[in-house]
Amino acid sequence: QVQLVESGGGLVQAGGSLRLSCAASGSNFRVNTMQWYRQAPGKQREWVADITSGGMTTYSDSVKGRFTISRDNAKNTMYLQMNRLKPEDTAVYLCSADWMTPVPEAGRSWGQGTQVTVSS
Repeated sequence: QVQLVESGGGLVQAGGSLRLSCAASGSNFRVNTMQWYRQAPGKQREWVADITSGGMTTYSDSVKGRFTISRDNAKNTMYLQMNRLKPEDTAVYLCSADWMTPVPEAGRSWGQGTQVTVSS
């Protein structure tokens, strides 16, 4: 199994910034693509951004130019730098990771989420 833990959420004013982290842990695994999603109350989960093991990134239109996804493969950690935050960015942010082991086995793991609240 691969476990993911998000951190860095909090309360911030509109126009402010936050940096989220997602750390992967386990035994004898390799992480491939990692993703950020978010889910606001009463809404479906929305894809935000992803990053491949080689560092190629993709963003949803709603966050392009404001958010930056990155990763440190040596630490098995992914980051989401969130700038110029808007109230509509308020949501629980979840990370996910596509992983493999030598067994062979593959799968996708999800973190529990971290709350981001942006006030007007």
